[in-house]
Amino acid sequence: MPKDKLPHIAVSGSIAFDKIMDFLGVFSDNLHDKNSQQVHKFNLSLVVDNLKTSFGGTAGNIAYNLSLLKVKPIILGVVGFDFSAYRNWFLKNKINIDFVKELKDSPTSTAHIITDKQDNQISAFYPCRPAVGYAQKAVAVVTKKYKITLAIIAPDDKGRMLEYAAAYQKRHIPYIFDPGQMTPTFSAGEIRQAIKGARVLVGNDYEIAQIAKLLKLKISDLSAQVEILIITKGAQGSEVYQCGHKIAVKAAKPANTSDPTGAGDAYRAGLIKGLLLGYNLNTCGQLAATTAVYTVEKYGTQTHKFTKSDFIKRYNKNFKDKIIL
Repeated sequence: MPKDKLPHIAVSGSIAFDKIMDFLGVFSDNLHDKNSQQVHKFNLSLVVDNLKTSFGGTAGNIAYNLSLLKVKPIILGVVGFDFSAYRNWFLKNKINIDFVKELKDSPTSTAHIITDKQDNQISAFYPCRPAVGYAQKAVAVVTKKYKITLAIIAPDDKGRMLEYAAAYQKRHIPYIFDPGQMTPTFSAGEIRQAIKGARVLVGNDYEIAQIAKLLKLKISDLSAQVEILIITKGAQGSEVYQCGHKIAVKAAKPANTSDPTGAGDAYRAGLIKGLLLGYNLNTCGQLAATTAVYTVEKYGTQTHKFTKSDFIKRYNKNFKDKIIL
């Protein structure tokens, strides 16, 4: 079958149901008695104020935001027997899920996310059962049928993430590596192999610090391992490194801070849009920041919407700059 003439983005990562909860206190106040010497014993119980189940997962969130930005995402991922409602949501938003693997003997991935009043989060993630050999086969089929100009490997089952990286390296397809909350599960050798063929390494300040420590590198040395290194810092914006230079990108201002869940995934979608349009990295970062701010203002990760004209106005208001989408 001939390749599609238009470029597509391969988005791999988790496809999950998010159970989002609000904690009205601060986590650090509840971890343990500051005067206690029994810090090896840990028993934490939190009473949450709100609970909502929504469509989420890294691949789902990135693809949703890409669709709002008029980019064609193709999702690669594994789901379970309870995928039906989520499938209908993807189809409604015209997101390609032809290559998603459905398992009959496992539930779909589920993330339990608790956010405190300082926007700190505690998450527990159940990944859908591994599907042996799926990742390499999926990449082979997708790249044969479509023109994939860029891919992103977002947090998912670690084995699948490494398989995606190997498959893209074999085909010389540039990709963004985003280990996210899976960062602690990687060995130094696995991280080195994953970023070996990556065009971009992205993570928040805590995750990138973990990677640098694991590889025994300074941030400046880590940035030399990839073409582009991006460190996100929430409300403090982001830092973009390339060729020894650092660009500081401020965050866009939200009208409210309803829920930070999914902001990182939205940021990545905006980054991809900017890279596809060939913008410089400062503009890419600003485009990413503008995309991220929309999900912060809504409870849930795929509950926001925006139009092209609205986005352009908001970008201009925040960064005093014009942009063409």
